Amino acid sequence: MRICSSSSSSALLRASRVRFSSTLASFAPSSALSRASASPSLSGSSCSSASFRSFSSFPAFRSLRCSATRWSHGIDWRSPVSLRAQIRTAAPVIERFQRRIATMAPENPFKGIFTTLPKPEGGEFGKFYSLPALNDPRVDKLPYSIRILLESAIRNCDNFQVTKNDVEKIIDWENTSPKQVEIPFKPARVLLQDFTGVPAVVDLACMRDAMNNLGGDINKINPLVPVDLVIDHSVQVDVARNENAVQANMDLEFKRNQERFAFLKWGSTAFQNMLVVPPGSGIVHQVNLEYLGRVVFNTNGILYPDSVVGTDSHTTMIDGLGVAGWGVGGIEAEATMLGQPMSMVLPGVVGFKLSGKLRNGVTATDLVLTVTQMLRKHGVVGKFVEFYGQGMGELSLADRATIANMSPEYGATMGFFPVDHVTLQYLKLTGRSDETVAMIESYLRANNMFVDYSEPQQDRLYSSYLALDLSEVEPCISGPKRPHDRVPLKDMKVDWHACLDNRVGFKGFAIPKEEQVKVVKFSFHGEPAELKHGNVVIAAITSCTNTSNPSVMLGAGLVAKKACELGLEVKPWIKTSLAPGSGVVTKYLQQSGLQKYLNQQGFQIVGYGCTTCIGNSGDLDESVASAIADNVSSVDIVAAAVLSGNRNFEGRVHPLTRANYLASPPLVVAYALAGTVDIDFDKEPIGTGSDGKSVYFKDIWPSNEEIAEVVQSSVLPDMFKSTYNAITKGNPMWNNLSVPSTSLYAWDPKSTYIHDPPYFKGITMDPPGPHGVKDAYCLLNFGDSITTDHISPAGSIHKDSPAAKYLLERGVDRKDFNSYGSRRGNDEVMSRGTFANIRIVNKLLNGEVGPKTVHIPTGDKLSVFDAAMRYKAAGQDTIVLAGAEYGSGSSRDWAAKGPMLQGVKAVIAKSFERIHRSNLVGMGIIPLCFKLGEDAETLGLTGHERYTIDLPRKVSDLRPGQDVTVTTDSGKSFTCTSRFDTEVELAYFDHGGILHYVLRNLIKH
Repeated sequence: MRICSSSSSSALLRASRVRFSSTLASFAPSSALSRASASPSLSGSSCSSASFRSFSSFPAFRSLRCSATRWSHGIDWRSPVSLRAQIRTAAPVIERFQRRIATMAPENPFKGIFTTLPKPEGGEFGKFYSLPALNDPRVDKLPYSIRILLESAIRNCDNFQVTKNDVEKIIDWENTSPKQVEIPFKPARVLLQDFTGVPAVVDLACMRDAMNNLGGDINKINPLVPVDLVIDHSVQVDVARNENAVQANMDLEFKRNQERFAFLKWGSTAFQNMLVVPPGSGIVHQVNLEYLGRVVFNTNGILYPDSVVGTDSHTTMIDGLGVAGWGVGGIEAEATMLGQPMSMVLPGVVGFKLSGKLRNGVTATDLVLTVTQMLRKHGVVGKFVEFYGQGMGELSLADRATIANMSPEYGATMGFFPVDHVTLQYLKLTGRSDETVAMIESYLRANNMFVDYSEPQQDRLYSSYLALDLSEVEPCISGPKRPHDRVPLKDMKVDWHACLDNRVGFKGFAIPKEEQVKVVKFSFHGEPAELKHGNVVIAAITSCTNTSNPSVMLGAGLVAKKACELGLEVKPWIKTSLAPGSGVVTKYLQQSGLQKYLNQQGFQIVGYGCTTCIGNSGDLDESVASAIADNVSSVDIVAAAVLSGNRNFEGRVHPLTRANYLASPPLVVAYALAGTVDIDFDKEPIGTGSDGKSVYFKDIWPSNEEIAEVVQSSVLPDMFKSTYNAITKGNPMWNNLSVPSTSLYAWDPKSTYIHDPPYFKGITMDPPGPHGVKDAYCLLNFGDSITTDHISPAGSIHKDSPAAKYLLERGVDRKDFNSYGSRRGNDEVMSRGTFANIRIVNKLLNGEVGPKTVHIPTGDKLSVFDAAMRYKAAGQDTIVLAGAEYGSGSSRDWAAKGPMLQGVKAVIAKSFERIHRSNLVGMGIIPLCFKLGEDAETLGLTGHERYTIDLPRKVSDLRPGQDVTVTTDSGKSFTCTSRFDTEVELAYFDHGGILHYVLRNLIKH
C-alpha cells in the first residue's frame, strides 16, 4: 500500500517506489530481536529497522534497545545492566511480536540465494545473500563498489521499498548507469561530527515537538539505524607551543561548549540507537577507520557489507578500508536515520589503475594531491572512483585512506579501494580480533567482493579509465586558495611570484611590483621580528587526511629530529601546532622518541580534533596580526599558512592568512623551519646550523627506508586496543555533565547555542505543493567556485557582523563568541552568519570584497542578512545567481538552511556540487542550471533585474531535469535545467522539504 497526499500522488506513482520506511516493509529472514541482541556490528538495514519500530511502544523493549552493545569490539559503555537480563525481561514481548511478524512480513524474492557461510573448522559464520548464486555473468564484471549497492538492494528487496526492478537496474549497470536511473540505497549506519551533529539533533528534537503538536507518537522520531556522533570539531588552538596545551584547550573547549555538549549528551539518552563519542577522543574519520568501521556486519547471523553515510564530506576516508561511505547533507542524513531509504542516481564508475612504486622522498600527501588534480581534470562529479592494479600492493591502508579522504576535493562521491590482503593486515594491526578478520575474509571471498592480487584478475567494466605510474609522482603542495591547484615543490618559488603578480583570483593577489619587497618590522614579546609577503605565520599538522597516516606523521618527527640535531629552530612568532586524529598517534610518536623533537620545534600536541583545517586555528599573536594588517601601507602583507589539511579556501584557515597551502606533515615542518613559502628548496638553504653552515632541504629530509623502519618498530596493535578501550570511558568533564532524562527537549529561549528552529511552525498534514518565483530580486551575484565556507562559514565570528551584534545584544562578550560552527544549533546566529565570509566576492559590489550586498530597490549597501530581512519584510522573493561549482567544499546543511531562512527561493548556477544541490532540494530551494555555454555574464544579466520562474502548481506536472523558463523585467528570457534529479526529490519539493515529507509520512504510518 502506498500512502500519499492527493497533490503528490501522481508524482509518487511515476516513481519506482515510495522511499519511506513502512513498519512491515523490510523484514529479512532473521529473528525479530536482531538489532537488540546483535553484536555491536548493528545494522540499520533490512534485517531490523522495521521490527525495531514495531517494538518501540513496549517499555521492556525500549530499555533493551537503549542498552544494546554499540561498539565494534564488544564494549558496552552505556549500561551497567546485563544485556542477558534485559533480554529475559523483554522475552514475552518479543515472542508475541515474532508470531505477529511471521504472518505479516513480506517474503524476499531472492530467498533462493540466501545461503550459509561455513567456518573452515566446522559450524557457520552466518547466512548471506550470495551474488555468485545469481548465475548472472553481468555480475562478475561489475565494479566492486557497485556490487555493494547490488547486495544491499537484494537483501532489502521487498517489492515495496526496493523492487526486483531496482535489483535488475544495478545488475545491468553497464547499460543503465549512463541513463541516470534512480535506485534506492539503505546504508548500514550514519556517522556525524558535532558541527553537523548538533543541528541534526536539534532538528530531531524539533520534529518531536512537531509530532507532538500534530497528535502523533513522538517515539517515532528515533534513529532506526545506528548513529555514531564523534565530538571533534569544537577544539580550537587557543594555546600552542606549550606542554600543557591539550588540557588548556580542552578546558576552554568545555567552557565555551558546555551547553552544546550537554545537549548532545541529552540526545544520546533521549534518542535510541545514538552513541556520542566524547570530546578529546580524536577526529571522527580516524576513529571510524581505526575503530568504528566493521567492513562486514554480522547481525544476528546475517552477514552483509558495512556501509555508511556521514554528515561530513570526508566520510569517504572509510572507502580506503573497503567500506562504501560518502558524505550527505545533514538533512538527508536525518531522513536516513528515520528509516527513509536514500534515493540516488546509479553512478558511473571511473577505474583508476595504479602501477609502479613511489620514489624515495615522495609521500602519500604528494600522491593524493596528484590524484586530486588528475581526477578534477577528468571530471568525476557524481561518480564513484575505484582504484585497482598492481600498484595497490605498494600502498599501505593509511595511504589509501589518505586518497579516499580527499574524494570531495576531486569531486567524486567515493574513492573506493576494494578489500584485499592489505586491508586484512590493517584490521589486525588496529585490534580487530582474528575471528572477526577471518569472518570478513570468508564472507567477501564467498561473495566475490575480495581482491586477491596473487591470482589472475578478471577484467571489470568501468565507465571510463585513468592510470598513474606511482614512480612519476613528485613532491608537491597545493594552493594558495584551492586544494586542486597543485604546485610541484621545485616550481614553488616561481609560482609564488606569479601569484603575487597575477590579478586577484584563485592564483593571484595583484600585489604591485614596488610593494612585493615590503618588509614590516615589529616586536614579538620584546624580540625584533619582521614579516614579508609569503612569510609563514601558521604551520599546522592537522586534519583527518594526514594524521591517520603513521608514515607522514613519523616522517614529520624525523624532519624535526634532524633539524634539532643541526641546530635549526622555528621562529617563535610562527603559530605551530600538532593535532592528532587519535590517541594512537601520540603513543607511537612517544614510542619512537620523536615527539620531543617536535616539541622543541613548537609542535606540541594541542588537542585531538580537526582544529586548523576547519578554521579553529585560534588567534594569532596580536603583534603578528598587527604586522600583517600594516596601516602604514595600503597593501597588507600576504601572510601564509601551511597545513596538512584538505581544504585551503580563502578565509577558511584564518582571516589573516590570504595564502594557504596544503602539504604533507614533514613539509609543514620544513616550511615552518624556512619561515616562508618564497623559497626554492633545491637551491636555497632553509637556515643556518649551529656550526654556522647552511642547512638545505636534503639535509633534513628522511628516506623512505628511515620512515619504514620507525613505523615498523613504533606502531603496535596494543596501542589501538588500549586507546579505544579508554575512549569509551569518556573524560571527567564529559562524565560530570548533568542532563535531564526527558523525551522532549526543554528549549531555553535565552540560549545562544541551542534554539528551537522555525522549520515546522504552523505545519499541517497537507503539503503546500510546488512554488514558483514571482518578480524576485537578486540577493547576490556570484562567480565560480563559491564554497560552503563562503555561504556558511564555520570559523570565527567577525566583530562587526550581524551575528556579533546579535550575541552582544544578548550579553555575550566578544571573547566568548566562539565560532559559527559551534553555534549551528542556533538558527538566529546561523541565519545572520549566512554569506558572512569576509572574503566573499559579490558582483553587485563591483569589485569590493566582503559580506555585503546591494538592496536593489533603494541602492543601499547592507550586510547580506540585513538586505535579506528587508526583502522578507516587504514580502519580496529573492534568488541567487552563481557560476560553476556552486556549493563546493564541506557538506554543510546550513549552507542551504541559512539561505532558506533568509528568504532565498532559487539558486541559478552553471553547476552545483553534489551534496549542496541535495541540501538545497531538502530545504525546498529550487536549484536551476544555466544551459551549457551560458551563464549570467553571457546572457547579459547584471543582477539588478527582477526574476520570475514559472512552475506548475501540481507536482504531477513536474519532471526531473525538465526545462524551466526564467523571465526578467528587462525583457530577457532564458531556459534553465531543473536540478530536481529524481521523482523523490520532486516529492520533497511538494512537501516543502525532506523533513516535512518524512514527518507527514511518519504520522500517516
